[in-house]
Amino acid sequence: MSRPHRPGDRSRDGAPASIDVAFPFTGAWLVRNSPANRVPSHGTSAFATAYAIDFVPVSDSGRTAPVGPRSLVRSEAAERFPGFGRPILAPVEGIVLKVHDGEPDHPAHRGLPSIRYALTQRRRAAAGWAALAGNHVLIDSGGVVVALCHLQRDSIEVAPGQRVRVGDAVARCGNSGNSTEPHLHLQAIDHPDVTHADAVRLTFEGSLPTNGTIVRGRARRRHAD
Repeated sequence: MSRPHRPGDRSRDGAPASIDVAFPFTGAWLVRNSPANRVPSHGTSAFATAYAIDFVPVSDSGRTAPVGPRSLVRSEAAERFPGFGRPILAPVEGIVLKVHDGEPDHPAHRGLPSIRYALTQRRRAAAGWAALAGNHVLIDSGGVVVALCHLQRDSIEVAPGQRVRVGDAVARCGNSGNSTEPHLHLQAIDHPDVTHADAVRLTFEGSLPTNGTIVRGRARRRHAD
């Protein structure tokens, strides 16, 4: 199990104990599982997730897919949610280390289906981080690796070894891996192998949003080479 960084810590490789990144999207997104509210943010420090954060795409009015009686008793198609397929952008400049694609986008689970889905989480965790992350991209920003997870199958637009700039298109928001509805899971680690990594603290454009906050990413101007 990885050890969360404390303020002033350096990683084993001398990487910073924190990193400030850009929001990896445009439009409105709802913050969940923020380390501003608790650490470890996801209730565990396993797989270096102590400071991970989730962003749920919502409509301009701040809503996800409407909840009705059927939502509480049946799984729902991921395409029903407003942010499924929304572009995911590079939050840092760096080199793409790893791309994992091909995992299916499964239905979303709310109400009773979410309880049934939660009962299978132990099995997914036992299968390793990739089973939890689903389709994902790792970007090395120069000592700190940023992971973008739960991406839509066949949507990844980058390849290992490729240099990306902040705001470059990376993939699209999906519902792969350990995900109850389409969203983006983002975490920073100090080693490219998450099983040997420590968590790195994150801020977004100088601050860390709290649970329930609606954040809005903005498009960034491209610079000529």
